[in-house]
Amino acid sequence: MSRIGKKPVELPSGVSASVSGQTIEVKGPKGTRSFTATDDVTIVVDGNLVTVTPRGSSKRARQQWGMSRTMVANLVTGVTTGFKKELEITGVGYRANAQGNVLKLNLGYSHDVDFAVPAGITVSTPKQTEITVEGIDQQQVGEVAAKIREWRSPEPYKGKGIRYKGEFIFRKDGKKK
Repeated sequence: MSRIGKKPVELPSGVSASVSGQTIEVKGPKGTRSFTATDDVTIVVDGNLVTVTPRGSSKRARQQWGMSRTMVANLVTGVTTGFKKELEITGVGYRANAQGNVLKLNLGYSHDVDFAVPAGITVSTPKQTEITVEGIDQQQVGEVAAKIREWRSPEPYKGKGIRYKGEFIFRKDGKKK
């Protein structure tokens, strides 16, 4: 039995959900998101609760049960509060600047990096060494943050690069005599 799947997803005020076939669409103050579940589960909207139940007791149905419930919960979270990833830049002269939907990164290369921000994502720079990625789609927010981090991932000797806020980088000692 799925412990996660058993819990119904509660819809806060201002959020509505509708099911057509295997697709659930959730509308909220930040936008609209939808998810198409597999045929192994049944999604039912009853008032302000969304329940996901498996069809049968096969291993795949039980796997999809918990995953589908979590996806529905993420839809609700996305349209109410949204998702956010924070990045920190460490290194002398490394900085970032958000201009419209282009993030300009100065990362020690011979040229500045212009990162085009996809639609549905907002990137802001509260400080020159901090980047905030926000949006209603958790997967897309994480992917954009990972692509920004990819330009200069933190290295283990000096710790320079772009890291997630609160991420621990294992530091190595340099050469020893």
